Amino acid sequence: MKILIRAAHILSPASPFHKKKKNVLINNGRIEEIGDKNYSADRILEADGMLLSAGWFDLGTSVGDPGYEQKEDLISLAKAAMMGGFTEVAVLPNTQPTVQTKNEVSYITGLNENRLVQIHALAAVTKNCKGEELTEMIDLHEAGAVAFTDGLKPVWHTDIFLKSLQYLQKFDGLLIDHPEDIWLNLFGQMHEGPASTMLGLKGMPRIAEEVAISKNLELLTYAGGRLHFAKLSTAKSMDLIRAAKKRGLNVSCDVAAYQPLYNDEVLENFDTNYKVNPPLREKTDQDALTKGLKDGTIDVLVSNHCPHEDESKFLEFDLADFGLINLQTFASQLVSLSKSIEMETLLEKVTDAPRKLLKQQAVVIDVNTKANLTLFDPNREWTFAPENNFSKSKNSPWLGSKLKGKVTAVFNNGKQWLDV
Repeated sequence: MKILIRAAHILSPASPFHKKKKNVLINNGRIEEIGDKNYSADRILEADGMLLSAGWFDLGTSVGDPGYEQKEDLISLAKAAMMGGFTEVAVLPNTQPTVQTKNEVSYITGLNENRLVQIHALAAVTKNCKGEELTEMIDLHEAGAVAFTDGLKPVWHTDIFLKSLQYLQKFDGLLIDHPEDIWLNLFGQMHEGPASTMLGLKGMPRIAEEVAISKNLELLTYAGGRLHFAKLSTAKSMDLIRAAKKRGLNVSCDVAAYQPLYNDEVLENFDTNYKVNPPLREKTDQDALTKGLKDGTIDVLVSNHCPHEDESKFLEFDLADFGLINLQTFASQLVSLSKSIEMETLLEKVTDAPRKLLKQQAVVIDVNTKANLTLFDPNREWTFAPENNFSKSKNSPWLGSKLKGKVTAVFNNGKQWLDV
């Protein structure tokens, strides 16, 4: 089937059509023509005012499959990701069993030939993500794991962390760490500050993140290798990463798209949907994260999609699990962030940057290339209603809300989904 995307604003820095409004003809999964002609097609998408970019890539999505399929399985994850504009996602290894053998990697990636959304495996650094014994990372790499992490848990053991950096250098692998001192955050429920005091909740201090980053940067300086910090949240974290990059360390980081947009004041009604890790912090941290996105300190934007069934989330605040679902609402957060940051800058952090970090093939919008594309309407208003939620879970503070910014089409792997 031939599909014509008419008058789309192309954002693809390596493309000769970057920042130009063009007609794009897609035929059987490939870009056949790009230009000003009104090409004949079976379906025409009127895309004036919309942005056409490489397909979005989410670096570090949680999924319950295998073991916790009631939260999210691979089918529902792919559906929610597609509806949110993602053509590729990398999933964390915190499943049951943990993604730590060739079989588990194959289970995650095995159906990619038939999927629009390509699901990549992030394999565990340590067995069962306990931080005590290294996995067979070379075998996992050869099986298709794109990077190594203990996912929602930090690689807390200093010697294991050091050996991981050294081990991964054998194939230039990437270590992804969730920086957290678990002892400083023990029993913590939200950011430690005036709001936690007023609400009577045990706080999670900034230093729990910052001391882990400081320590691990020293280990990176000593051992070498490639290190990525996941989902940072504090102003000092930005300073630490910025200084490390100036020193020439091979370090990168990401932030959840909602983190610069909300602070701990939204917890005044004890809404467990806002209970996340790292926690929502204060206005000064929001401002620092915004600056980090602008100046390139933050390399990647992620959804931090973390699904939970009702029994894990909708109960007393101190008993609820951390996390929210965010694949389908990610686009609206891009629109909110674009009030202070160029949309081109934001999209680069969800297209080119994650692929480069994971050494995946670059996606360039050009003639005679495979169509791996996301068409995004930043002005479209829609309601994230329960019937529009394709995740198995509904732990979202935005469920039932009217949002601005929606993906209207995605193309990948010879397949497409259209909402135009």
